[in-house]
Amino acid sequence: MSKSSAHRLLTTLASRGLVEQSPATSKYRLGVRLFELGDLAVSRIDLRRESQVLLEELRERSGMTVHLAVASGADVLYLERLSTLRGMRAIGEYRRRWPLHATSSGKAICAHDPVACQARIEAGFPVFTPQTVADETGFAAALAGVRRMGYATANAELMPNLASVAAAVLDRHGVAMAAISITGSVDDLGEHQDRHARLVMAAAKRLSGTMQRPSRAGRPTGVGS
Repeated sequence: MSKSSAHRLLTTLASRGLVEQSPATSKYRLGVRLFELGDLAVSRIDLRRESQVLLEELRERSGMTVHLAVASGADVLYLERLSTLRGMRAIGEYRRRWPLHATSSGKAICAHDPVACQARIEAGFPVFTPQTVADETGFAAALAGVRRMGYATANAELMPNLASVAAAVLDRHGVAMAAISITGSVDDLGEHQDRHARLVMAAAKRLSGTMQRPSRAGRPTGVGS
């Protein structure tokens, strides 16, 4: 690589905190942002590990497909998915990443994470079905409802026959670090939405408590998430 290309690359990395230049030697070294990213990766490993038994129990009690998701920019990223036949029938195209505004997990997170909420607003609101939240006003109203009820719903907003209910997993500051959701057909979830909402809120509360406990290193296991 030429010196000019290397310099441009280092300048870009430095602007994002991934490398930093020593004032004494003018040489570059790894930046603190890499430590933050590493800590984030570790916290998500903790999150997945601590959620396993809880998600299994939730799938057993609900009889539906369950997910564990986190925010990733303007999208929701599914870290775990435990399937059931009933839940599978409702999912036409399964992907790990979807826009935050079109899913119950995404709305549950955005209701308790201003950074994720702003990222989605800046990215816009692509429409998937006639029921999808389509603008900032509708998004704000949806998030207000989540905060009022304690859980989020999505009914035919991403796919015509897909419904879900989700609750946020909160860190010690009350900021969402993840969301747990139950997913199935509109008919299956619509008939028992209150029951599923209670199940998912209880599961999210349990995982929040687990992730907020001090680790052996003396810090909450969810730091950085």
